[in-house]
Amino acid sequence: MPRFLIVRFSSIGDIVLTSPVIRSLKAQVPGAEVHYLTRKAYRHVLEHDLRIDKLWCTDGGISDVISELKAQRFDAVIDLHHNLRSLKLKRRLSVPSYSFPKLNIEKWLLVNLHINRMPAVHIVDRYMSTLKPFGVHNDGQGLDFYTHPEARSVLERLPSSHRNGFIAIAIGAQHSTKIMPSEKIAHIAKLTGLPVVLLGGKEDRIRGAQIELILQQQAWNTCGHLTLGESAELIRASRVVLSHDTGLMHIAAAFRKPIVSVWGNTVPSFGMTPYMPGEEHKSTQVEVEGLRCRPCTKIGYDRCPKGHFDCIRTINDQRVAAALTAAWSL
Repeated sequence: MPRFLIVRFSSIGDIVLTSPVIRSLKAQVPGAEVHYLTRKAYRHVLEHDLRIDKLWCTDGGISDVISELKAQRFDAVIDLHHNLRSLKLKRRLSVPSYSFPKLNIEKWLLVNLHINRMPAVHIVDRYMSTLKPFGVHNDGQGLDFYTHPEARSVLERLPSSHRNGFIAIAIGAQHSTKIMPSEKIAHIAKLTGLPVVLLGGKEDRIRGAQIELILQQQAWNTCGHLTLGESAELIRASRVVLSHDTGLMHIAAAFRKPIVSVWGNTVPSFGMTPYMPGEEHKSTQVEVEGLRCRPCTKIGYDRCPKGHFDCIRTINDQRVAAALTAAWSL
């Protein structure tokens, strides 16, 4: 029975994007036993995926788990993080390992010189390339995300005004230069005239309250009050999802929802757009094209390095609202 260790330490979206690797290993390698190593902070992203035979979690380093991992005698490590920490892990385990092409040089060229040498290959397909030595191919089934059955009870709390459909809006992101201001989100929602559910973590509570104050009964604000699974179930129940480049966008892709994504300092060329093979018509990316300072980073900043924030400020609200309205009827 071949035993694999998949490694991806963070974060929500990146881990969801590894789900085809888990599925394909279990389905295409006879008797495969799949273990997964991540950080404890992201355990909730994977803990309900029953295809994972053993979920390992670390506080950040590898010292707290290395002895137990060595005792497992893995046949191979599938390194989907490919950083110094995972390199240290692979050296300590001393088993065959396979890492995905991170394309750091190509990303550097795009961010610093605005020379685009990024291949037109989604990061999921780069993750899947690690499985070629085992004869595993991409099955084209897209992403997966699993919740606890109890998470669906959140739907019982939907306001009556939202029971016939709503737009799920993921209002946050890990970095501020990906996020539309509260007033802009509220204006887009007003332009649609449709019910909206605001989704976000505890860090988004103030922003959620600001948007709710503007939209009043049009919005149900859940920011900071739900588990990830409950937020995911609201995404599953929505008619369309509006999101920044963030984890909830990839969860929406796992549920094959129509998605309108807004891109600020990052760009779709990095290869992390909503991944829905065969259903690309459900994904609309909105960005300010031709802005010379964009992308300014491959991840994000706390504030715009130039001070103008044009990558988000000049996003056309009417265009976003029209895309949401069109997706509503899909």
